[in-house]
Amino acid sequence: MKRRIVMSMLAGATLLASTLLGAAPAQSADVPAEFGTDWHDPVTAAPPIEKPSGRSCQVTLAEAQFRDFTPYRGAYAPPKGCGDRWSKVVLRLDGKVKGRQYDRLGYLHVGGVEILRTSTPEPSPDGIAWSVEKDVTRYSDTFRHEQDVEMLIGNVVDDTYTGVIDVKVTLTFYAGRPAAAPDRVLTLGEGDTLTTPRNSERIVAEVYATGSGGGCEEFWYLAVSDKAPYSCQADGGPYREVQIKVDGQLAGIAAPFPHVWTGGWSNPFLWYVVPGPRAFDVKPIEYDLTPFAGLLNDGRPHRVDVSVVGVPEGQSGWSAPVDVLVWQDAKSDRVTGKLTVNKAGDLANSSTYTAGSPERVDTDAGHRLTVSGYVDTSHGRVTTTVNRSLANTSKHVWTDGENTDTLDATWTDEESVTVDGRGPARTTATHRTYTMDGSITIGTDDRLRTVLSLGDRAVVAESAGGRRAVRSRLDDTVSGDASWTLNVPRDQRHAVGTTSERYRLYGSGGCYDRTLTAVQGVLTEDRSGC
Repeated sequence: MKRRIVMSMLAGATLLASTLLGAAPAQSADVPAEFGTDWHDPVTAAPPIEKPSGRSCQVTLAEAQFRDFTPYRGAYAPPKGCGDRWSKVVLRLDGKVKGRQYDRLGYLHVGGVEILRTSTPEPSPDGIAWSVEKDVTRYSDTFRHEQDVEMLIGNVVDDTYTGVIDVKVTLTFYAGRPAAAPDRVLTLGEGDTLTTPRNSERIVAEVYATGSGGGCEEFWYLAVSDKAPYSCQADGGPYREVQIKVDGQLAGIAAPFPHVWTGGWSNPFLWYVVPGPRAFDVKPIEYDLTPFAGLLNDGRPHRVDVSVVGVPEGQSGWSAPVDVLVWQDAKSDRVTGKLTVNKAGDLANSSTYTAGSPERVDTDAGHRLTVSGYVDTSHGRVTTTVNRSLANTSKHVWTDGENTDTLDATWTDEESVTVDGRGPARTTATHRTYTMDGSITIGTDDRLRTVLSLGDRAVVAESAGGRRAVRSRLDDTVSGDASWTLNVPRDQRHAVGTTSERYRLYGSGGCYDRTLTAVQGVLTEDRSGC
């Protein structure tokens, strides 16, 4: 298959965050033989945001129609009647679009802080509506003050792509016992510098890293070295790693999530009703920078750089905005400390091309980092140690002309954060696994078929003094099989497709298990149970 076909179908994805709502019970309507001009509104199997009972206040953040790349700009004022400390703050985006449109990227900034990043669903000719919710309590410091608001979902509207994206975004504040949110939420200043309060005792950076915007970095996991005859090339192959540095010192590493947007893998018919994991919930990568607090707390600006390893020089396509969450020592004006360990292993990256029919690239890559440091607080010395280990294996096979193109890939991102001081040492260990197993084929009749399975899994274990206290497990799997005819008018594509999602979350906090299935745009299954 000509890669330009794939790129045109993938072009335009988007960013923002959280739980897509609106899951109605599956209807008993007959399933059509193929896709028509309308289908069920988009829905995901993720659990809804839990909301406290009692008094609440709502503020509208943005209300706009996006036709081009002009941002919406407005003003925010804190709510009245719910105090200035809240038990929870929930963001909700309600959107609608009709006609023809690609998936598009979006962000929402309040006071320069990125609080939401998303991609949009692709519409039906008759129109769709969708909703996204996100718990944004951690940004409470930002919401306590009047702020500028900026939102953009970059879009193109013309005679062909007619879909105008219409959105409204609100914040709902719940009164009650305040949540343990960060004391400060910071953004990087001029020259990508960060100046923290001098009494910071915990510092966490959030990076909303996404490869997107058309081009090869939108599907970076398919890249091959320039020795191989393939349309997307990178010297080191498909391995990508998101790094954060403080004053030039490596402070954190992470595996980027392999997002598949709603036009992805050459087949929007897979995603019209049930999107891939995180397509509407772009979660930020978190880096615990507390080992660097002794350095950062000197009252001076320090340079913070985020980069993506593996991107060819001069290649665009990655976005990586940074928020910084800070917890302060209320009983001390100055917290001092020291970085004691900063040890990175060699970055291993083997991407081997085997010529033949079919062509093949095998990748085996990984990296390790340990950082440790202490802070002297009003409640004693506290040492934080962060260990992170990344690994990526993949097998990419394709035929001449890319008429058959397959990938089987796994990424792991293992992290442990140990905090020692003021009682027994506490460790949070997180094991993340992302999987992608799929194929695209084009037959002699120009019939394109995509079969794909995507996995987003995580195990989190918390322990104190060597005793496990909390454990949770997430398993979000989306799989689908869809086909359509290329190079014909829309009404002659004869598109068919089945997509299913099962979202399971269980552990010390209980159990959640929900399954969705959509066939030719009809939601045929919506089942919950543990």
